[in-house]
This record gives sequence, structure tokens and C-alpha cells, in this order.
Amino acid sequence: MSSLGYFQVLVLLYALLIFSVESQKTQLQNTINDVESSDDGVQGKRWAVLIAGSNEYYNYRHQADICHAYQILRKGGIKDENIIVFMYDDIAFSPDNPRPGVIINKPNGDDVYKGVLKDYTRDAVNVKNFFNVLLGNKSGITGGSGRVLQSGPNDNIFIYYADHGAPGLLSMPNEELLAKDFIEVLEKMHHQKSYKKMVIYVEACEAGSMFEGILKKNLNIFAVTASNAKESSYGTYCPSTYPPPPDEYDTCLGDVFSISWLEDSDLHDMTKETLKQQYNVVRRRTGADQKEESSHVCHFGTEEILKDYLVSYIGTNPENENFTFAGLTSSPFSNSNLVNPRDIPLLYLQRKIQKAPMESPERQEAQKKLFEKMNHRKQIDQSIIEILRLSVKQTNVVNLLTSTRTSGQPLVDDWDCFKTLVNSFKNHCGATMDYGLKYTGALANVCNMGVDVKQTVSTIEQACSIKA
Repeated sequence: MSSLGYFQVLVLLYALLIFSVESQKTQLQNTINDVESSDDGVQGKRWAVLIAGSNEYYNYRHQADICHAYQILRKGGIKDENIIVFMYDDIAFSPDNPRPGVIINKPNGDDVYKGVLKDYTRDAVNVKNFFNVLLGNKSGITGGSGRVLQSGPNDNIFIYYADHGAPGLLSMPNEELLAKDFIEVLEKMHHQKSYKKMVIYVEACEAGSMFEGILKKNLNIFAVTASNAKESSYGTYCPSTYPPPPDEYDTCLGDVFSISWLEDSDLHDMTKETLKQQYNVVRRRTGADQKEESSHVCHFGTEEILKDYLVSYIGTNPENENFTFAGLTSSPFSNSNLVNPRDIPLLYLQRKIQKAPMESPERQEAQKKLFEKMNHRKQIDQSIIEILRLSVKQTNVVNLLTSTRTSGQPLVDDWDCFKTLVNSFKNHCGATMDYGLKYTGALANVCNMGVDVKQTVSTIEQACSIKA
């Protein structure tokens, strides 16, 4: 073949390559258009609701997780008008924050707080507002921007909730969200045809209990949880882990499950990564296959959604379009890098004690708070044993603290009983999401035994009047 012939072949190959690249770009745009807006209702929009349900500086990681998620959604092409953010917003400018106005989600990470549009802050971060946002009920909103989901039957919704949890509960700054109530709202949304498909990610301890046995498979809702129904999730990038945060930080920057899906999303071309692929990556990275103690990422609901590409829910960053799935090499978090969220307030105070000068007021105040928290925990531990002993009239009640129902069953049958006992435990014993409400599974076990609710409430009041 002549040199001219070779040149013609090369030109042809180059033209085919250009055509292939342009074709892929067109396919990418079509994928986005399939879920991105048009006013005629034929194509759908992508909506997102992001919730950090905690406050106070030692819970830094939850708001950091949410801000990071916001940045991913915006880079992914989700419009600000379609993202609704709940966060107390007391972290960035907290006196304890070593970088005022900045929030990071990993050691030496970028500022994820910059540009975040916050719809509901401070007292507006509550269950009522959250439910009304999901139901599109503007008249039910108190405070905040007043923005609600305005989604329709062709739209996809992504919900990401990062916070403390307990069996049957997720936390808000001043209250709890009951699993049964959340499921009822999701069912109403389905009845109202408020969405085509929905994906929910939940970062919390015992998060699986929010869906297990109560989320129906025919709602076109797919939920992923950081933990199953009976175990803790974990914090990471903490002063006691590797890699640690910068030395000036006294608390954890992120949560293991959240960091796993967020950092995975930072890297990937999400037009090529399915929910199933991300689920497997996240499950592996949280350490579910390790023998050491770790959380087990779980999924619930409509499994067909596993086949969907992430772009349909959280968008995709154009900078990642050449990333191959095989390129992710992040190792699982080792057991030594995990911190139980219920211990983080103690670690935070211990860190402050270590850094404060001897005999300084700061050191003495931190020591006092640490002693009070430890003493309170001891009282809670003693109170729950007494509550169980008096309620079921048995001496050996340790099994009620740890026993759980068969996998696939809901936490409790009588949710009214459960809610009443939880509220009584909070009010009379001072149980909180930081510590105490981890025993809500035991209260569920009491309800499942068919106890008299009024009598059990009296028992709780009596048990918690006993001082350690």
C-alpha cells in the first residue's frame, strides 16, 4: 500500500474515533435529559433532599457529610432549585472550629461548606418540616425558606440523611423521627404520584431498623443504610484514627459509610456506574467482609433500581467521564480507623483535656463535662436494667438488651407502645441519642411481649427516680 493509502486509512480511523467520542457525548447528554427537566411533563427532573439531623460541634461530621453531598450534586448538574438542604448550621462558625467559615470532610480536604444554600437551619430542622417538604405541603412549613419538593410522576428523588440513630429512630436536633412515621410519609408520596423512582441513603446507627420489615418492595423506593438493624455505624477521620484530621481538629470529620459513597462519587463517571456497583464498593469499604467489628451496609425496597445508573439520581461530574470503574482502589477502613459514634462526645472532651494547659479553666470545664457524661451513662445503664426487671418481672433480663427479631421482621408490632415508652424513657431518664436511646431495641422487646403500656410508663418513672 502506498504512503498515500496509509494516510487515507489513518484519516478514516481518526474520523471514526471522533465520531465515537461525539456519539458517547450525545449518549451522555441523552442519559441526563432522560431525567432532567422539560416543562411538558414527558421527561422528569432530579430532586434531592439532604438532612443533617444533629447539632453541636462534636457532631461536626454530619454537617460535613451533607455539605460534601451538596457539592457532588451541584457538580453533577442538579440545579440548586431542585436541592433542599436541612442543617443546623452551627458548625462552620462555631468558636471550636479552627477554620472559621470552613468545613472539611477529610484530612486536608477542600472546603465543602462554600456555596451551600441552606433551606432549613436551627429550629427549622425538625420532623414536621421534613415531612411537609417531602409531601410538597408549603402550608405546613414553619421557618426556613419554605421550599418543598415540587416533584411529579416522572421525577426521581434522592434523599440523604446523616445523623445519630437508634433502633426504630433517626435523630433531629430536638426530637426523633420514628421509622413508622417515615414509612407512612413515603407511602403517601407514592399514592400522590410524587415521584417515578426514589433512592434513600441513611447514615446512622441501627439504620436498617428504619426499613426492615416495613418498607414495601412495590413503591419504587430503594434504600441503602450504613448499618443493619442492630449495630452501630462508625465515624472516621478522627483524632484517634489514621489518617487523622489536621492536629487542630478535636472531632471526627466524617462517617465511614458516608465517606465511602461520597468519595466513590467524587471519582466516578456516574453515567457508567450503577447503584449496585456503588453499593458493592461502599459495602466493601465499610469493612463488612472483615472479621473485626464493623457495620454491614444493607439495602431495602425495590431491587430493580440497583440496575439504574447513579446519574439518574445524583448527576455526574463531566471531569470524570474518562474514569474507569476498575480504577477505584480505595481499601476498606480497618477496625483501628473506626470510632463508635456514641463514644465521639467522650473522645472530643478527652482531646480538649489533653490540649488544655494544666489547671486552666478550659481543662477543668472539660473534665467536669466528661465526669458528668460518664456518670449519666452509668445511671442510664442501671435504669434500663431496672425498667426491664420491673416490666417483665424477671431477674435475668440481659437477653432483652441484645435480642432482636428474626431478620426481615419489623422492630416492633405496636408502634404506639414503642413511641410512648421511648418518650417516657427520654423524659424521665434523660436518655439522648448520644447515649441512652441505644436501648430503644430493649423497649421494643418489652412492647412485643404485650406489656401494659401505662403500667410500664409508671415503671420507667419509678426506675429513673432511683439515683446511682
